[in-house]
Amino acid sequence: MEDYLKTIYKLSHDRKSVSTSDIASSMECAPASVTNMLQKLSSLQLVEYRPYRGVRLTSAGEKIALEVVRHHRLIELYLSERLGYSWDRVHDEADRLEHVISEEMEEKMDQALGFPETDPHGDPIPTREGQIRTGPLVSLWKSPAGQGEVQVVRVSDKDPAVLRYLAELGIYPRVKIKVIKRAPFNGPVSVGVGNQIHDLGEELALQIFVEPA
Repeated sequence: MEDYLKTIYKLSHDRKSVSTSDIASSMECAPASVTNMLQKLSSLQLVEYRPYRGVRLTSAGEKIALEVVRHHRLIELYLSERLGYSWDRVHDEADRLEHVISEEMEEKMDQALGFPETDPHGDPIPTREGQIRTGPLVSLWKSPAGQGEVQVVRVSDKDPAVLRYLAELGIYPRVKIKVIKRAPFNGPVSVGVGNQIHDLGEELALQIFVEPA
């Protein structure tokens, strides 16, 4: 149930409700299974679900989802900073551990890490009170060229291969890069990272989010 609540939370950022098909696609399961679970979550008053009109979290459901997200992102950072995991490997490990750590372990990890605000990929970590920093993000693909440096804020963690490639390029959260030029006709964007220049296509640049340096 926690996995469903977390998935609905992540999918609902830019929409009022989430469709059954979107949940099924994200969780790689049959739509019928999703419908059954949504009915159970609705009976527990964790979601508001109306067939063919989508689903959204109740305040109680969102509270649980944010707690799971907090566990997940703290574990990712702990694995990365304390156990030496590369940032492309922490997501799957955190998925397995997020449901089983105690509140005491969560607090000790938080303290050991210095009460961090973001995980290794730049995603915000919810507070113990269930507050999370949100705001609009601009992808590198939409960042204008020739206007100085920008700072990487967040990188999508959906594809480990993408994370490995970006690591080779030196593109991480808090790294400053420069958008040098754009090729015409939807061509690649050229970015400066340190002393190197790299050409990034649309698919990759859309997974990197930046802000003015």
